[in-house]
Amino acid sequence: MFFKKYNEKKDGVIRGYDVRSTSVKIACIIIMLICLLIVLCSVFPVVWVFLASFKDIREFNREVTIIPSSFDLSKLQDTWQQFKFIKYYRNSLIAVAGSIVCAVIFNGLLAYVIAILKPKGYKIIWMLVMWSLLIPSITNIVSLYRNINILGLNGTFIPLWFAYGANAFYVVLFKEFFEEIPGELLEAARLDGAGVLRVFTSIILPLSRPIIMVVAIFAMTAAWSDFLLPYLTLKGTQFETVMVKLFAFKDTPTDAVSVLRACMFAIVPPTIIFAIFQKQITDGASAGAIKG
Repeated sequence: MFFKKYNEKKDGVIRGYDVRSTSVKIACIIIMLICLLIVLCSVFPVVWVFLASFKDIREFNREVTIIPSSFDLSKLQDTWQQFKFIKYYRNSLIAVAGSIVCAVIFNGLLAYVIAILKPKGYKIIWMLVMWSLLIPSITNIVSLYRNINILGLNGTFIPLWFAYGANAFYVVLFKEFFEEIPGELLEAARLDGAGVLRVFTSIILPLSRPIIMVVAIFAMTAAWSDFLLPYLTLKGTQFETVMVKLFAFKDTPTDAVSVLRACMFAIVPPTIIFAIFQKQITDGASAGAIKG
């Protein structure tokens, strides 16, 4: 059935009539098996954490099984209330919301300047943006942390928001997408008296919803999963995020199953978001990265 459908393809790396060859069929089967193995290796740890979180500590230590004896949701509820995860969820959501806004506005504006306005010296700015992609982000953490202390922003969400408002990868995505917008629309808006910011808010942003969604989802997952910067700026404050709380378990007498349940609480939100918006992520990223 698979190869029958494949024969109907009109184009692609492997053409339809190529599949009639035995060697090509064998190669396709091998590739599919390799992809299946990669998927299993990627998904199994998440599934194991989810299933193990329903066990109690005695079952976890005694039985070497994947499926728990029962799916008792009260165990999850007890762990949620024990560690007051609602507070850490709230802090993470605040960090995520600000990161999304800054990622879209600041990176979008810079890409708008480089791709559309093109002022004098914009090529130098673009070269610096591309050059910054070659620098590992971890090398900037010392200078970034010192500047945060000098500005008195330690213990606030502002450093987290600005960190995602200056992301070279997002600028590249926005720039490639903006360059595909018909110039006639922008010129018509200028003739009607629209200013620079009016063109950006009334023309560019409405036409850029696919790439905005992609950047927003990328920023959401990155901000939710970020540990180092929240740990340096928020540790010991009332604004600790979920990831900082997970790291704190190493200093508390907590059983392994409770830690697994806490890990599951951290995994669920980005997993749900990706499951809902996976088509928009792939389509938007392709639209922003590939010029037609």
